[in-house]
Amino acid sequence: MLSNIMYVTVYVTDQDRALDFYTEALGLEKRLDFPGPDGRFLTVGVPDSPVQIILWSHAAAAGQPGDAGAPGPLILESDDLRKDFATLRGRGVVFEESEPQEYPFGLRIEAVDPDGNRVSLRQPGQP
Repeated sequence: MLSNIMYVTVYVTDQDRALDFYTEALGLEKRLDFPGPDGRFLTVGVPDSPVQIILWSHAAAAGQPGDAGAPGPLILESDDLRKDFATLRGRGVVFEESEPQEYPFGLRIEAVDPDGNRVSLRQPGQP
């Protein structure tokens, strides 16, 4: 079943400026930084904490955090996303896709809560 709060998303206008603030001013550490299928995927985190903060570009999301391609503001990790997807769909959870999608970083699917907020579910890929 779902096992961890994996990511939270902070929408920023300049990823480099945000990275400087979160690392230099706040003392967080840079975790991930690579071009993703929907824009630069940049994360920071508190040392020794598994939770990462995505510094997501407003430009990549076309200024709309709810647009397709933008990560949901809450991302939950799964050990077996296909199994969890089937269980959650059976409970009435609404998803944007018909099944989890494969990406270079693993599997993902987007759920929608009753208020229309997106909740991203992820299963990290194997290194």
